[in-house]
Amino acid sequence: MSPTSGKTLGGRRAQAARNDEVILEAARAVFLDDPKAPIAAVAERAGVGISALYRRYAGKEDLLRQLCHDGLRRYVAEAETALAEPDDWTAFTGFLTRVVDADVHSLTVHLAGTFTPTGEMGRDAVRAGELASALVDRAHGSGRLRRDAVVHDLGLLLEACAAVRVPDPERTRQLRRRQLAVLLAGLSSVPDADPLPGPPPAAGEFDWRWRRRE
Repeated sequence: MSPTSGKTLGGRRAQAARNDEVILEAARAVFLDDPKAPIAAVAERAGVGISALYRRYAGKEDLLRQLCHDGLRRYVAEAETALAEPDDWTAFTGFLTRVVDADVHSLTVHLAGTFTPTGEMGRDAVRAGELASALVDRAHGSGRLRRDAVVHDLGLLLEACAAVRVPDPERTRQLRRRQLAVLLAGLSSVPDADPLPGPPPAAGEFDWRWRRRE
């Protein structure tokens, strides 16, 4: 291969990577607004031809699966970063802040049940749960997290923050940070605090959402 053809191939790969990023960003916006939107709406928003989209994804389900798996990988990466933080409470709160800012759980709420997860996604989900449990254990060990808070409360907390959405993205970020601070205050250990009501969320209690629905 000549130096010129090598540069051309590298340029094409870079352009393909940029196109894929544009497509995924467009898909995220389209399917957050309407999970039932056709894949053509993604191509239109991304400004690419439908053939360019189909070269990367065999269909809508593949695109939905990619979006959710990317979010899951981001969750795992942020948890791994947090576990390297020496301060237990900072590790816990910093992890939640970054996941809220990344808006991972909007996709979970909107797209669960719209595609069939892969085995790899299942393994990553198990890993995510293990990492989150480790962060909760450390937060308990710091004495800052109330004893009756459990790891499965985190999913509900993150979904509550993801539900906050206004047309202005920056204002959305501000309001979500505020909501997170309110929720963290409720999870903080306070002497003589009343116990949290009802039994805590259980492992697998929300798995029904991932059953494929037509």
